[in-house]
Amino acid sequence: MAKLYPSILPELRAFIEKQQMFFVGSAPLDAAGHVNLSPKGLDCLRILSPEQVAYLDLTGSGNETSAHLRENGRITLMFCAFAGPPRILRLYGRGRTVLPTDADWAELRALFVDYPGVRQIIVADITRVQTSCGFAVPRYDYVGQRSTLLDWATAKSPEALEEYRAEKNFLSIDGLPTPLGVVGVEGEDE
Repeated sequence: MAKLYPSILPELRAFIEKQQMFFVGSAPLDAAGHVNLSPKGLDCLRILSPEQVAYLDLTGSGNETSAHLRENGRITLMFCAFAGPPRILRLYGRGRTVLPTDADWAELRALFVDYPGVRQIIVADITRVQTSCGFAVPRYDYVGQRSTLLDWATAKSPEALEEYRAEKNFLSIDGLPTPLGVVGVEGEDE
């Protein structure tokens, strides 16, 4: 039932743009390390081309994807139809983290909504596009996005957000440094 595509075709792009959430998967090279799967909501995903996507990443309690991308670059994004015809779409690829100090930050950042608590942008070059049936995915009615993360970030000063990132976002749960951690430890962007 799975079908492969050469890239994100217009029909698949339309499907992606209708979804209210998606999931990001990544893993360290060490088999004893933890596989990460993160749900993403809000208006934070952009399709840059048929072979490239990016999402705006807000400050959170961990930074696993960024650490895994720094180590090995592997990333998968998954979209599920919770309404309408069943479908699952996976985008497999190689990703990288773009920080506010990076040369391409301003151009990429301009593509996104101005949310509080932005920490980085994840860019993925897509190498495999695959759909599957989704016949067992339950139906859900979309009620709305949660404002909890945005409210939390709005209540913090820029300095408090930086302190939080230093405490929670510099290392993965397996001790891998994230790009934020590398910049934070070195004290300078190279």
